[in-house]
Amino acid sequence: MLQILRRKRPAMATMIALAALSGALAASEPADATTITAVMHSDLRVIDPGFTTAYITRDHGYMVYDTLLAEDANFRIQPQMADWKVSDDKLTYTFTLRDGLKWHDGTPVTAEDCVASLRRWGRNDGMGQKLMDFTASIEPTDAKTITLKLKEPYGLVLESIGKPSSLVPFMMPKRLAETPPGAQIKEQIGSGPFKFVASEFQPGVKAVYVKNPDYVPRKEPPSWTSGGKLVKVDRVEWITMADAQTAVNALQSGDIDFMENPPFDLLAVLAADKEIKVDTLNKLGFQTLGRMNFLYPPFDNVKVRRAAFLAMNQKDVLDAMVGNPDYYRVCGAVFVCGTPLASDVGSETLVKANGVAEARKLLAESGYDGTPIVLMAPGDVVTLKAQPIVAAQLLRAAGFKVDVQATDWQTVVTRRASQKPPKEGGWNIFFTNWVGADVMNPVVNLSINGKGKNGGWFGWPDDPKMEALRDAFARTSSPEEQKKLADEIQKENYDQVIYIPLGQFLIPSAWRKSLSGVLDGPATPIFWNIDKSE
Repeated sequence: MLQILRRKRPAMATMIALAALSGALAASEPADATTITAVMHSDLRVIDPGFTTAYITRDHGYMVYDTLLAEDANFRIQPQMADWKVSDDKLTYTFTLRDGLKWHDGTPVTAEDCVASLRRWGRNDGMGQKLMDFTASIEPTDAKTITLKLKEPYGLVLESIGKPSSLVPFMMPKRLAETPPGAQIKEQIGSGPFKFVASEFQPGVKAVYVKNPDYVPRKEPPSWTSGGKLVKVDRVEWITMADAQTAVNALQSGDIDFMENPPFDLLAVLAADKEIKVDTLNKLGFQTLGRMNFLYPPFDNVKVRRAAFLAMNQKDVLDAMVGNPDYYRVCGAVFVCGTPLASDVGSETLVKANGVAEARKLLAESGYDGTPIVLMAPGDVVTLKAQPIVAAQLLRAAGFKVDVQATDWQTVVTRRASQKPPKEGGWNIFFTNWVGADVMNPVVNLSINGKGKNGGWFGWPDDPKMEALRDAFARTSSPEEQKKLADEIQKENYDQVIYIPLGQFLIPSAWRKSLSGVLDGPATPIFWNIDKSE
């Protein structure tokens, strides 16, 4: 009955939202413009793609910016803005910018801009930081040439600069790339296939992009984030509809064209609609996870973190989040199941749900004083609503007191960067999702970074042993040694509870069949190559 009532409730909300949408489109869209209207997985507020790992900001980045290199569907690195050569001793990489590259303000893209962009990315991204650890220098040697010199051979140079997901090494003008650390860039000037329309941006409501007429696509066919980024429409508008039923109704009626994350329980309805296509664009899927704040009690105590870890189990989370086993997988592998580095080391309680008694015992021994844990619970993103609620129940069953603070995802994105105490607007635990490409090895997986407050990801674990293991992994080219080190890293992750993998899942998207050319990949959706028929 509650389910039925929940489905009927949004009728008025749907009418209001669609009326507002129609008004917005009529007010802003040229009469002859071909426009794709999309409801993304989250609203957009943070628009600096070097400031947050949030995927909505990454997706925004791919609209506006471009990359030196890119990864194709065969996991091969390809030229994008630049080609490259490697010296015989593997210590010097020379990148040459292709012709025709312009920033959106009309100025030419230079090697100096790209070096500044790489340096900014190298400060903020885990894989970038590791590359910079091995880098002796990176300099513009002329207007179109970037020279990167290594201290010692490093096998992941190209994979780092061509990584497809957060944080993506997007190129931007030097003046923006030199924004002080901790501050966001003030302009959205890239060289990518779309331009951001700042005058129409309403944070949390609407973001608008128009075709960049000066963009020169590569001639190769598109493949993942590589190849020709040919824009076939005039505008793309991201419209926020926090209520999933409202967005589904809008998709079925033709008021929107694309919905990134339809609710799992309505997929059958959408699949049965002859005007709509349902497909999974990111075949690698996602890993969902929990992250604790190491800076403040109680999770500055490893015994308390272990108690929280032992209280968790993946199946409860995935059942509540996804429901349909066809779209999820219980998996204790930090580097995701189905990859060469997959392992079950240390994950038994997560996958078998048999750690609660030990969790209670360890919590009693830890000295935990009963202070409520501040747990951030966003309610506006389909794939992030269930984890906090289930986790709060599991933590309470183990003896924790939990303060579930209802919020929205963009507030979490902003608040999780705060290092203030929980009582002063900080936090103790939050939940998020990584695409499989972002966690499939120890260098790219930002969550296992052990650099603490000096370059670590939100939560800031300080773990020199983890960093030494990651360095060893980066230095070796032996698959056997990499697998051995990956197992040791996974054990260290679970021993110290650097983060808690809570399972893998797939997210289908849905779009009207008037759209053609929708591309798949690990950083979808992307809006080049898509055409729209009336």
